Amino acid sequence: MSRYDFATDPVADPQGVVAGPGYRFTVLTDGLIRMEWSQDGRFEDRASSFAVRRRLAVPEFRVHETEGQLEIVTARMRLRYDRQPFSSSGLSATVLGGLTNYRSVWHYGDDLRTLGGTARTLDEADGPIPLEPGVTSRAGFAVIDDSDSLLFQADGWIAPRVPGRIDIYLFAYGLEHAAAIHALHALSGDAPLLPRWALGNWWSRYHRYSADEYLTLMDRFRAEGIPIAVAVIDMDWHLTDVDPGFGSGWTGYTWNRALFPDPRAFMAALHARGKRVSLNVHPADGVRAFEAPYAAMCAALGRDAGSGDPVEFDVTDRAFMDAYFDVLHRGLEAEGVDFWWIDWQQGATSRVPGIDPLWVLNHFHYLDSASAGGRPLTFSRYAGPGSHRYPIGFSGDTVISWESLAFQPEFTATASNIGFGWWSHDIGGHMFGRKDDELTARWTQLGVFSPILRLHSTSNAFMTKEPWSFDEETRQAMTAALRLRQRLIPYLHTMNHRAAAEGSPLVQPLYFAWPQAPEAYEHGSEFLFGSALLVAAITRPRDPRLRLARVDAWLPEGVWVDLFTDLTYDGGRTLAMHRDIRSMPVLARAGAIVPLDAAAVPADDAGNPNSLQVLVVVGADGDFVLVEDDGAARPRIARTALSFHQATGTLTVHPVQGAADVLPALRDWTVTFMSATGPEQAGARVNGLACQADVARTATRLSVTVTQVPTSASLEIHIGEQPPLPGNDVHGRVFALLDAAQIEYASKTRVFDIVASARPLHVRLAELQDLALEPALLSAVTEIVVARWATM
Repeated sequence: MSRYDFATDPVADPQGVVAGPGYRFTVLTDGLIRMEWSQDGRFEDRASSFAVRRRLAVPEFRVHETEGQLEIVTARMRLRYDRQPFSSSGLSATVLGGLTNYRSVWHYGDDLRTLGGTARTLDEADGPIPLEPGVTSRAGFAVIDDSDSLLFQADGWIAPRVPGRIDIYLFAYGLEHAAAIHALHALSGDAPLLPRWALGNWWSRYHRYSADEYLTLMDRFRAEGIPIAVAVIDMDWHLTDVDPGFGSGWTGYTWNRALFPDPRAFMAALHARGKRVSLNVHPADGVRAFEAPYAAMCAALGRDAGSGDPVEFDVTDRAFMDAYFDVLHRGLEAEGVDFWWIDWQQGATSRVPGIDPLWVLNHFHYLDSASAGGRPLTFSRYAGPGSHRYPIGFSGDTVISWESLAFQPEFTATASNIGFGWWSHDIGGHMFGRKDDELTARWTQLGVFSPILRLHSTSNAFMTKEPWSFDEETRQAMTAALRLRQRLIPYLHTMNHRAAAEGSPLVQPLYFAWPQAPEAYEHGSEFLFGSALLVAAITRPRDPRLRLARVDAWLPEGVWVDLFTDLTYDGGRTLAMHRDIRSMPVLARAGAIVPLDAAAVPADDAGNPNSLQVLVVVGADGDFVLVEDDGAARPRIARTALSFHQATGTLTVHPVQGAADVLPALRDWTVTFMSATGPEQAGARVNGLACQADVARTATRLSVTVTQVPTSASLEIHIGEQPPLPGNDVHGRVFALLDAAQIEYASKTRVFDIVASARPLHVRLAELQDLALEPALLSAVTEIVVARWATM
């Protein structure tokens, strides 16, 4: 078998094919049709970079043919074609199902306005940038043009397209956006399962670290109680100050021994500290005569090392790619490199037209990363549709600004429209801009609820991201955020499994869940984070007098609880939310269950934890299946079902199913109910027998801890029938807001007297309006007063 071979199934079931002179249509699903035109009547059945699995179960469809017209009808679309070269008048499709008040009709060549996909890079972005198309739209259809993508031969090697042929895929899923993404994955391949450790915090900085300096930094993080799971070493690990006769120092494969005198010992020390190690590589300049592996590369390729001629980088040369992995990378991996940061910035052209070097690097690096038997991983830029098969994405070098931060939630969520779910951004921004402690804190908080949290910055002595390099409130906010990220890994890893098994990315736009609601398309700072959480990111500075930042958010129908502030909201509306520097709105609906690592400071490379905390939002029934594994490439999986029954007020941890031996034999469980009221004595049972339970209360939470529970046992925790969600302490919250505000004391008194009065809500709101308060203050007070408007 070729080292480049990989599993594909590119030839469609002939039962789904409708063909004639110059054309071929393949019905792949009821909402996905492949459309090809070829002047010579030949068509492409090899896998492409986008389409690797065309042999799908053929849905029911009808074909109507007349002398000048072909019509294909599925449950979702009606396609019409005049049997001529594709044109806007001759090829069209209507989306069925009454999507809009008018017919949703696609014509070949239409300039489609999809909901957007993603982009190759955010390099130098300072706010929004244009996005490539995705496969979702409010019109109900989208097109992926695969005519120019590279192909894979039977042995997995690459090949260019035959010029002039048309090969496009029409997605017609109406407003069922998630269904369109499932069809994308069915055709283009699944998102793979990430290693669990990749979901923790990453440290990266473009800086000339020495080995001792880097290890001292990692020890400082540990002393500060800040978990770091992945240690990224930027390009200065290799020689960068080279003779100009060789070119630049961006490309390199030779350790800088002045900085890293013993690379193997250095990476072993990182591994001993619980880190995984990644090295940056810019491969574009090939291998030059000063490099340590130059002679070995020449020998592998049958070239004369004495000539001093460079071994040029060429992804289209199979012999070069063999040596690229075997000579340049394998030895470094043996020294301790866990995965590679492929930093390709040199465009999409190679020696063969249509072969994009970034595509080839991503694809072959991913295959090669599995060669050692572990779970494969790459870290590189997005190369186009199909790139979701090669996580993790490096989004590039953004500008440090509020504008960059404001675009990042939307950019991340919108990438789900092309199935790309694992972006890693330069959290805090990369370059330019100015030092802004508040901006860094907010960016780090967003990083907690991003696919990957990787702190990074450019080569500048003043650009640091260590929390202790900022003012005290920012330091505390960043530290709390980084600890929370590591605590979230049980939830994140379950969503990692969901993404791989179901094609459901971790971060999604709101319209995936509420496609009919106009508001779901209007709030770019909001997104879904896994199955249980809705996040409204803070992306603008706080009001200097109120010391609160604002985000305008839409809450769908239901009752929602902010997991940071415990403030409870009635949904079905848009409202302004305000938060101090310690938090941003992260909301869960009644019935939500969110598992966390119970440790206040989890280990850097924690395995499946011995202690778990489970947040339960009472008010409705809820379920969650915690998924854990052994970390292998073909994992052995353990599933622990958690269920909450509102009528009885019972949270049940069911016995583990599957590979129980990948879990600790005994576990401590803390179940925290988002409820202000509860019985005087909460109870717990293990396998039906009463057991010791420790109960702790705050004004808005009830926590029950049971220790040393066998994972094979059933644990039930009871807090009383029909536990209610708490009413908000409006008076206390408004008083605290006013107390902290840098405003006139007289204004504080007038506002609080109105809020605390017994007059009807609408009267109090009118009186607050009449005070002519500054808008930020009026908005923040109103948020608290009307959070539970349905109960007023």
